[in-house]
Amino acid sequence: MSQGDERGYGDEPGGRTDDAYSTLGGTRQTRTRLPGGDEGDGYGRRPARNSRSLVMIVGVVVLLIAAIAFANQSGNGDEGSGGSGKEPPAAGAGPTAATGTKPVQGKNGTIASGFAHDEQGAQSAAANYAVALVSAEILQPDRRGVIVRQIFIAERVGELEAKFNQAYSKDFLDKVGLDANGNAAEGMTYVSRTAPVGTKAVAYSAESATVEVWCTGVFGTAGVSSTNPVSNDWFTMTLKLQWAGNDWKVDSFSQKEGPAPVNTDRTASNADEIAKAVEEYGGFTYAR
Repeated sequence: MSQGDERGYGDEPGGRTDDAYSTLGGTRQTRTRLPGGDEGDGYGRRPARNSRSLVMIVGVVVLLIAAIAFANQSGNGDEGSGGSGKEPPAAGAGPTAATGTKPVQGKNGTIASGFAHDEQGAQSAAANYAVALVSAEILQPDRRGVIVRQIFIAERVGELEAKFNQAYSKDFLDKVGLDANGNAAEGMTYVSRTAPVGTKAVAYSAESATVEVWCTGVFGTAGVSSTNPVSNDWFTMTLKLQWAGNDWKVDSFSQKEGPAPVNTDRTASNADEIAKAVEEYGGFTYAR
């Protein structure tokens, strides 16, 4: 709204006029101040100044009351988010919202830890664990065991570490252009970067949760002579979590393709640009 549209600045009937010398009623008659002139203006009428002052005082009081009411209403809304009587939001997809609970308290190595013991904490844990499980580090034998012990419940560590070692065998590493230590050849950069797009709690209790994480990512080897060029993918990872050791940990997980959008005709960046982007842009800690 423009300044000229604001009410009470000349356009509203009864508002101030541009004539600083105009008098009550526009008569332009000179008023004579008599002794005790607070009672009248010489024509048996109360001065306009008193009426305007009263209107201004009433207006200020109304504004103050409205401001106090608004502040109290905002305060109640914040308290309601903490569970003071407001109805919970409808089930389904929703944006990240402030809950008053810090979702991530710290880090265990490069992986976030200390997730809140609630449904949003479980979703935050699942998103961060999905990133770690599809990272370039999981292909490196010396890092793989550390990641598995950080993410999974203690009862599953030995079994899952053996399965990871079998899945990421030397033959597999050869196919993606990596050596036995999971490193790319000289002049090459292996890329495996995952970005969660959204999370959904399929099931939740205080002791366990099942969370789906919809992800996209870039994967491949950047380099002039690469036979495994970097491409993007869309997939959904389902993680079954347990509350163990004062944190959410993974019991098991699975992965399926999609949902995937239609690809655009955007020109692909060259290998040097991709490699530089991976080196310069760090990852995120994900939280709801």
